Amino acid sequence: MPPLTSEAVASKPALRTATLALRDAMPAAERQQAAETIAARGLPVPIKPGMIVAGFMPMKSEINPLPLMRKLAGEGAQLALPCIAGRGHPLIMRAWTIGDAFKAGQWGIREPLPESPEVAPDLLIVPLACFDRAGHRIGYGAGYYDMTIHALRAKKTMTAIGIAFAMQEIATVPAMAHDERLDFVLTENEAIDCR
Repeated sequence: MPPLTSEAVASKPALRTATLALRDAMPAAERQQAAETIAARGLPVPIKPGMIVAGFMPMKSEINPLPLMRKLAGEGAQLALPCIAGRGHPLIMRAWTIGDAFKAGQWGIREPLPESPEVAPDLLIVPLACFDRAGHRIGYGAGYYDMTIHALRAKKTMTAIGIAFAMQEIATVPAMAHDERLDFVLTENEAIDCR
């Protein structure tokens, strides 16, 4: 299927809705295979022992980053997951190990327990609704990841990597000044260098 164009769909909400409808229509087996393919390929940047990698817990038809996170943990990465601190605030990244207990956060998203230490990741795996090859993304509209990427980049050198199905690519995301660009986007077809 050819990528959607921003000319065909005029606004971020419309682009989000159109792309998520395509994603929702993907059979579950195809979504799982895509996640496994990305994990098998690994990252386009080296993982150093002790490097902190923050992922996310998938919801609805999102691509599942857990196979990739398991692989990275096996390569020596320390894992983290986001916790919502409230509207208008960056996400808090808390240390997490596969098998740890969760609490239900906003929208029922599984989050590490509050006693898990807060960390500043070296690499952030970012969910998205759609993306372009310049590294612009459309998320779910609350701006959490733009705020989080901005706050982390102000503290340290950090790599932001989007993860998505290839069909979530569009020609051009209508980016705004506050939107943070991704360094890479991983799909089942390729690792796209957006730098």
